[in-house]
Amino acid sequence: MPDKKILVMNTTPLISLIAGLGSLDILAFLYAQVHIPFAVCQEVLAGGKHNFGVSAFQQNTWLIKHTQPLEIAPLLKNSLDLGEASVIQLALQQDIRLVCIDEMAGRRVARLSGLELTGTIGILLKAKQAGYPLLVCDALEAMRSQGIWLSDKVIQFALEQSGEL
Repeated sequence: MPDKKILVMNTTPLISLIAGLGSLDILAFLYAQVHIPFAVCQEVLAGGKHNFGVSAFQQNTWLIKHTQPLEIAPLLKNSLDLGEASVIQLALQQDIRLVCIDEMAGRRVARLSGLELTGTIGILLKAKQAGYPLLVCDALEAMRSQGIWLSDKVIQFALEQSGEL
């Protein structure tokens, strides 16, 4: 069983995990709490043109879905999109050390803010290492089939690290 930490999560990893696994159960396996800032909730619930991921997100009542927008620091607001800025702001305000962001700019700012990072691939690899029943190659293929962009380099890395190459 993994050492369960508290996590603040951005939109892209949430949607990617739903695309790859069909649910967010992997998060409950890995983390003691998963916080979703208000802005991220709004982005997920907007659902895109096919409402993708909305029902899976709504079904996970154990997620801590914040219901009020945050006052975002000007540097974050001017440097990142609202979801990423909200993830970092919430983590800093509530002294949560771990954030899940996939986008490069958000990851850079999170590091500069002294936060620990993971992303979609990191979650898959950690879960597999901890005994969660999944094939990383199947999850990646499902993500790609749902339109999640993953570079060949990222796929190669994930397969190597998971022992599935």
